[in-house]
Amino acid sequence: MKLHVFLLILNAFIFTCAAQETVFISAAGNSEIKAQLYLQSKSLPFILLVHERDNTEEYAGLSSRFMNLNYNCLSVSVRNSGNQSAVNDIISAIVYSHQICKKPVILLGSARCASLCLLSAKGNHDVKAVIALSPGEYLQPEIKVSEVVKAIDQQVFVCASGSEFPYIQKMFFGEGTRNNITLFKPQKNTAFHGSAVLDDANPTNSEYWFALMMFFKKLEEKQ
Repeated sequence: MKLHVFLLILNAFIFTCAAQETVFISAAGNSEIKAQLYLQSKSLPFILLVHERDNTEEYAGLSSRFMNLNYNCLSVSVRNSGNQSAVNDIISAIVYSHQICKKPVILLGSARCASLCLLSAKGNHDVKAVIALSPGEYLQPEIKVSEVVKAIDQQVFVCASGSEFPYIQKMFFGEGTRNNITLFKPQKNTAFHGSAVLDDANPTNSEYWFALMMFFKKLEEKQ
């Protein structure tokens, strides 16, 4: 019943329209990050949508949904030429967003970028929360994500496909429990993975959106 009511509300959304602007952000090593800025108010915090440089359309269509939750969006392309280079790109994007709004950001990433977002959040007070879609041990051999998450004190939302769930559960919880980790397991298993679980093409995407909306509500309650 609650899910049905939520879906009625979700379908009734009139998505916010804001100007999309291509921006270029200076990063370490004389590099430049290309990003898409969706700015509706300088008083609103940012969600950074982190993706690989060869997958610029990964979050197409999602920005309007997050903007309806009263966030600005910055869709950021990071380098795939090394973990530290990609983290530097994310940090530079956080600094850029803070030039517009001083509030802590939410990082959202899929697959390798989900793991990079977790690494970037570690010890970073400018990051409020992380949304990790199908993270994994993509940063080895230098870095084990299962060790990184032990040092993260921000709120984290993690989801994956049903088949990935046991692997993700072990990565984030090991033998213990973590109060700051929200791990979502879908009721129905599909082949959709990473950011694709939120896409309209996924027939079970409403499950994920409902869990994600509950996570945002949790963040608001902790303010």
